[in-house]
Amino acid sequence: MAHRFEIRQNKKGEYVAYFCYNSETMFWTEGYSSKASAKNAIESIKKNGVGAETVDTTTG
Repeated sequence: MAHRFEIRQNKKGEYVAYFCYNSETMFWTEGYSSKASAKNAIESIKKNGVGAETVDTTTG
């Protein structure tokens, strides 16, 4: 599969959810104190991100 979510720990020991595509990190969440919170963030992105609007705030 070319895309996936990963849960990693940062230097502070927090859990961070990453979205990767073709081995490249596309975006990541804030750090969470528990792995369960990082998993909840992933589930929220999957559930609520499907119909998300695209907003272009550039001036050009």
